[in-house]
Amino acid sequence: MLEKLGDVIKKATDKIANAIFLDKDLVDSIVRDLQRALIEADVNVALVKELSDKIKKSAMDERIKGVDKKEHIIKILHDELLGILGEHKQLKLESKHNVILLLGLYGSGKTTTISKLGNYYAKRGFKVALVGLDVHRPAAAEQLKQLAEKHKLNYFIDMDEKNPIKILKKYSKQLKDYNLVLIDTAGRHTLDDELIKEIKEITKEAKPTETILVLPADIGQAAKQQASQFKDAVNISGVIITRMDSTAKAGGALTACAETHAPVYFIGTGEKINDIEEFNPKSFLSRLLGMGDLETLIEKIKSVTEENSQKKMQKNLEEGKLTLDDVIEQVKSMSQLGGFEKIKSMVPGLSNINAKIPEGMLESQEAKVARWEHIVKSMTQEEKENPEILEKQTSRIARIAKGAGVPTSDVRSLLKQYKMLNDMIKSGVGNMDMSQGMSQKQMMKFAKKFGKKMRF
Repeated sequence: MLEKLGDVIKKATDKIANAIFLDKDLVDSIVRDLQRALIEADVNVALVKELSDKIKKSAMDERIKGVDKKEHIIKILHDELLGILGEHKQLKLESKHNVILLLGLYGSGKTTTISKLGNYYAKRGFKVALVGLDVHRPAAAEQLKQLAEKHKLNYFIDMDEKNPIKILKKYSKQLKDYNLVLIDTAGRHTLDDELIKEIKEITKEAKPTETILVLPADIGQAAKQQASQFKDAVNISGVIITRMDSTAKAGGALTACAETHAPVYFIGTGEKINDIEEFNPKSFLSRLLGMGDLETLIEKIKSVTEENSQKKMQKNLEEGKLTLDDVIEQVKSMSQLGGFEKIKSMVPGLSNINAKIPEGMLESQEAKVARWEHIVKSMTQEEKENPEILEKQTSRIARIAKGAGVPTSDVRSLLKQYKMLNDMIKSGVGNMDMSQGMSQKQMMKFAKKFGKKMRF
């Protein structure tokens, strides 16, 4: 996301750091590049001018000399960018009972976001319930039901009832058993009086602990008007921005929300269930500048792996007993994270490593893992736990392939993946706490040694 802006900012800081003399021409050139990139990212022109003026002023400040001046300008640039992204405010949840009302206009991605948010917190130990109160859009209830069932989330939907208050009252007793209730509400083309009235009625009945507006990133600076209108009308407590991965206007949406003092709690970064992350301006800027974001990566690892699976994998790693089931679990997790290409930006220094995964390879990932699962089911317990015995056993490989209904090349591909992970463990990269993820040193070691070997 915002890759072009990130590249321009990185080049600007490099120019400043490497310059022998910081003269007016160099500063003007750097500022022009920054202005162009920020405006292309749909950042408000007034904000861009303010940032530009501060950089120019600090560059021309005669009181600051030499290396100190360079550091001062880079710090000004960093601080000002951080300032226009807004403050970091986490969504605080109580341990007993939380009710979150999600609002938004048509096409904002509320229903998909509710399932992502439900999955995010379910993986962190919350007992989650999804409630469908969008009674106006015919497909809304069915969409929420399908998403909930697919990702094993509890849901409360009445397909026949057209009064959202009656639906809430119908399930009120059951919902008290959940410590996180996520409510999907109806949208409109605009925030009209009818929608405001409905939201206020639902708010009175549901008594939400948080009321969150869902905004698509592709509306850019228009996010400011929407956020302001919803804040004035129904007092939203925060924002979730969706579709961050598919637009060049994301900078406009982020900075617009910061201007309205509506904190951005989460951003949606793709279509998959795990493509949601807590928005931390400092971490976001760090990733934008190619400095990595290990904190978000660790949170993503928690989102794609069940706690029990993490503990079991850790135990196997500590005992040096990697099984083929472990291999499949790890490859599934990598796929859900978005593959090696998607996690590169989160690891310090890794974005410059040339370990490009061929386009289209990740799309075939799920089908390949499904075949691998069939292969493992066709093995004996001994073969699962000690795959090394299969390396030179052509007859065994042929028997397994036949039982799974796949070519022998698929069996060998799985064995190759197993060998690579085993090599990682022996090299010390695998010796880590799975609940916390790799350390920076381990991640760098992993990238340098195995980045180009990653095949899914």
